[in-house]
Amino acid sequence: MEGMMSFKISSNSTTAATTKGKKDELYHVIHKVPSGDTPYVRAKHAQLVEKDPEAAIVLFWKAINAGDRVDSALKDMAVVMKQLDRTEEAIEAVKSFRGLCSKQAQDSLDNVLIDLYKKCGKIEEQIDLLKRKLRLIYQGAAFNGRQTKTARSHGKKFQVSVKQETSRLLGNLGWAYMQKGNYMMAEVVYRKAQMIDPDSNKACNLGLSLIKQGRYEDAQLVLEDVLQSRLPGADETKSRRRAHELLMELRSIHDPPESLDLLGLDDDFVKGLEQLMNEWGPFRSKRLPIFEEISQFRDQVAC
Repeated sequence: MEGMMSFKISSNSTTAATTKGKKDELYHVIHKVPSGDTPYVRAKHAQLVEKDPEAAIVLFWKAINAGDRVDSALKDMAVVMKQLDRTEEAIEAVKSFRGLCSKQAQDSLDNVLIDLYKKCGKIEEQIDLLKRKLRLIYQGAAFNGRQTKTARSHGKKFQVSVKQETSRLLGNLGWAYMQKGNYMMAEVVYRKAQMIDPDSNKACNLGLSLIKQGRYEDAQLVLEDVLQSRLPGADETKSRRRAHELLMELRSIHDPPESLDLLGLDDDFVKGLEQLMNEWGPFRSKRLPIFEEISQFRDQVAC
């Protein structure tokens, strides 16, 4: 009898432990926090469960200093700082401590920096970093020589090709030139992006750059491609609405701008893009050819 009771107690303890383990696992899945009791785990708990960003930043610093998941700690801390409008501090933290991070984390840290530069209006820094990332692509040094990489967004993983990444970077570069008021260079960059991986959002931005240059007929043709659903993403309500609004703005404009901003066409950068485009072809795959010759297009626009 005593043996049976001992067995039941042991069985109940095992069942309770298993149930607790499943609850703990479910807890971590629901709240998207890692398990354990390290500084990084406590920082994620403060960020995602307790909703205490200030405490999370303190704990992320502790994780970085302790060498605990430094790659993730630095990126996550920068994101939380950005949410608290501590963007300048986040930029300095990433630039100062990225040397502690792995080689694989550097691309993600560049993307974090681009977002931070965009947030605080550091346009020149944003342009320089985007150009540097594009140079790595046309030198064949991006993605560690692979054609795709694994990216993450909202907790989901997906594959991104070199062409998709190049088009995305060019789209960001085009928008940075738009913010700078260099609409001609924005047009050149957006056209390159659309040749690689076209979508309706970049088409709208291209249309806006043409409107800003007073090239209304060209802008209308681009925007009508969106409204006629000729581009990927053209069925999205947001893109169609924006294209419609730009066309309405276009029709309300009568006087073209007095001058064009022709500055900022970086010859070294253009030369690199030319070299890349000239190497396009299936028989030479070490470098990734993604642009067609840009100088002729630039000369045509400038005429």
